Amino acid sequence: MSDRGADSDGWQRLDKRAVLVTALVMAGVAGGVCVPVLFGLSGGAWFGDGPRRGSGILLLLAGAVALVLGGAAVEYVRWTRTRYRIGPERAELHSGLLLVKRRSLARERIRSVDLTASPLLRLLGLVKVRIGTGEHTGGGESTLELHPVSRAEGERLRRALLDRPPAPAEAGHRNGELAVLDPRWIRYAPLSFVAPLLGGAAAGAVMQVSDWFGAQDEVIGWVGDRFRDTPVVWVVLTLAVVALLAGAVGALGLWVEMWWNYRLEREPGGTLRVRRGLFTTRSLSIEERRLRGVELVEPFGVRLTRAARVDAVATGLAKAEEDQHADHKTLLPAVPRAVADEVAARVLREAVSPTGAPLTAHPRAARTRRLRWGVGAALLPVVVLAVLGAVLTDVLLYAAGAGALVLLPLAVFLALDAYRSLGHGTSGGYLVARSGTARRATVALHRGGVIGWTVKQSYVQRRAGLLTLTATTAAGAGAYHVHDADESEGLRFADAAVPGLLEPFLERGAPRGQ
Repeated sequence: MSDRGADSDGWQRLDKRAVLVTALVMAGVAGGVCVPVLFGLSGGAWFGDGPRRGSGILLLLAGAVALVLGGAAVEYVRWTRTRYRIGPERAELHSGLLLVKRRSLARERIRSVDLTASPLLRLLGLVKVRIGTGEHTGGGESTLELHPVSRAEGERLRRALLDRPPAPAEAGHRNGELAVLDPRWIRYAPLSFVAPLLGGAAAGAVMQVSDWFGAQDEVIGWVGDRFRDTPVVWVVLTLAVVALLAGAVGALGLWVEMWWNYRLEREPGGTLRVRRGLFTTRSLSIEERRLRGVELVEPFGVRLTRAARVDAVATGLAKAEEDQHADHKTLLPAVPRAVADEVAARVLREAVSPTGAPLTAHPRAARTRRLRWGVGAALLPVVVLAVLGAVLTDVLLYAAGAGALVLLPLAVFLALDAYRSLGHGTSGGYLVARSGTARRATVALHRGGVIGWTVKQSYVQRRAGLLTLTATTAAGAGAYHVHDADESEGLRFADAAVPGLLEPFLERGAPRGQ
């Protein structure tokens, strides 16, 4: 029975091709992982001459067949015991053999229906459907996952469950396409922190695979021969550049896989829909009534080219532990800053994006604090090396001097950059706050979404006339900070941004300067 068939009481099964999907996946695991691992563990002894070689191959084939058939059998049992029903009031899912699990979601609480299709699912015309309420109850009780159903069934479920009365299109903010892929955006991919991580991972993978096949010494020897008469410093720099180039290539490939065919749309029912992906396609939905603002994120490398990405600040977005392979909050990848502001304005239905509003600078005492932190962090390893050098060897003293020449200017630069990034203000109905240096973020949070303020002031901050304000909300990260604002100005800002929340605090003691 396919997912198009239904019992008399409305219960439906998943697509029967789930068994084929599992069999193919297990075959890939057997061929791509089990064989090399067993070969590496055996040191090639299983593939000797004569009968030993034949018995080793037969044993591996038998293990692969058992893995494929066993996986398919387990999946068949799961398929026979899994049913779902979309009724007029509830969406229900029953699964399990001995311990039957029953999950049920009220249709009026359903906030997202996301479709994902890996290359294998796309080849078979299938998708994985994730139905969520936007709540976090633990144990996945706020979501139903149908894996797999046909693409037509997935689209039917998405339309049926997210069917809302058409939202009126405000002047200048019509429904339809809000942003579409510009291939030139790919130039920002190598500037992210992903590139060096992928470069390091590639180097580690080369060493691991060579170790599996007993060729690690040969690989190390080949690299050594290439740099036989080269100073150690140049060897390290060359290998680092090669790793970075490999990471940049990997980052480009990852960006293409994640963002190809990207499209951001506003549907008539008031739902933002992001569609993207080259091999694995994704369709992610966010209801506008759950939207509380946006966040403009500028990682350091991307920021150097005046680019930024746009994230949604909304209630009920999937957390990383719920779905580690989908970034549900990103509405727009890294693009030119002007484009990011323009798309943010369209998403918020504003004429001008609040993320581009002028912000209040923070006092110089905030800059002094960051300089102290930065210089102190830079001096700590220098002092440790100097002390050890005085006791053990002069080489460590030279290392301490070199560290001071490199780390101190870098610390001062980052501290000043962190200070310049500080800012806060209001723009229309939004509270705006900016901070960060390695990852500078500008959040525009709707004032109606702020449910409370937390005011923190350490002893050092109190002496400097500073404080840190935290706007708490049910959306996004749950808390957004205004670091090291002037004490008097910060309290006035918080009270003006969300009137009434700080009145009891202000009545007990007026801030300094009033």
